[in-house]
Amino acid sequence: MTAPERAAALAELATRASACTDCRLAESRTHVVFGDGNPDADLMIVGEGPGQREDEQGLPFVGPSGNLLEQLLGEIGLTRPEVYIANVVKCRPPRNRDPRPDEIDACKGYLREQLRLVDPKVVLTLGNFSSKLLLRTETGITRLRGTAYEWWGRYLVPTFHPAAALRGSARVLEEMRVDLGIVRAVIDGNLPGMRSDGPDAAREVAPEPDPEQLDLFR
Repeated sequence: MTAPERAAALAELATRASACTDCRLAESRTHVVFGDGNPDADLMIVGEGPGQREDEQGLPFVGPSGNLLEQLLGEIGLTRPEVYIANVVKCRPPRNRDPRPDEIDACKGYLREQLRLVDPKVVLTLGNFSSKLLLRTETGITRLRGTAYEWWGRYLVPTFHPAAALRGSARVLEEMRVDLGIVRAVIDGNLPGMRSDGPDAAREVAPEPDPEQLDLFR
């Protein structure tokens, strides 16, 4: 599939999502926050769900968290327009609570199609929720991070959410820089720090997949 074909397919999917009423989150949203960025990206970033600013603007990762994310991307030679950014759910959960299982189930087809269409080399998950969900593990982000996991024919790198670094932790920021360095290494085809002894639940996530039957949240 060419980049223009990917872009057209993503735009059609976004139009469908904009009218979605499959879960209760549709009742309180201002905008559906579908995704943003390069449809042919090597890196796809997945967060949890939109916050207030994202809901107001219809774009993922705007405001302070987005600014820090752009800074960290710049440090590994990437700009925001070069990557693709999405969330597990496309509408803001009230009071920024975690998405509920039925909301994830209603929305998972959109993320699955985004992954299939963009077909990135590496997925970067931000924070505990998206990392644990996509890796199907109860292991926390502090232990999960620092590694590139083989995942559905590509690699997944978990890291902290930028909001955690903005709360004032210099350690979190430095560890995010380490994780973004791993992303750069995956993109370049060089994987220092890649280990095969990660958490069992995460390692079991990467069977030889049938791309047409990819189910992120079984």
